[in-house]
Amino acid sequence: MDISIHASFLPQNDPDAALGFYRDTLGFEVRNDVGYAGMRWITVGPPGQPGTSIVLYPPKRPRGATGASPVVPAGGGARRSTRARDE
Repeated sequence: MDISIHASFLPQNDPDAALGFYRDTLGFEVRNDVGYAGMRWITVGPPGQPGTSIVLYPPKRPRGATGASPVVPAGGGARRSTRARDE
């Protein structure tokens, strides 16, 4: 059996620090950097391997932000609640 992982999703609390680590320390290239409602989703991956990516996502919605829950990418993935439990 041949198994390939195309994307992995990792939470990040500090997008600038995460970007610095993956881009500057590990040498990954930035493929996408999207901001919305005070949050950032950053896609990075190893150079020369366009089929492999890491998506760095905010683990929860910041206080006061509104909007729909993040969309689960085509092909599946675990759904994750973004609503604060202490509201």
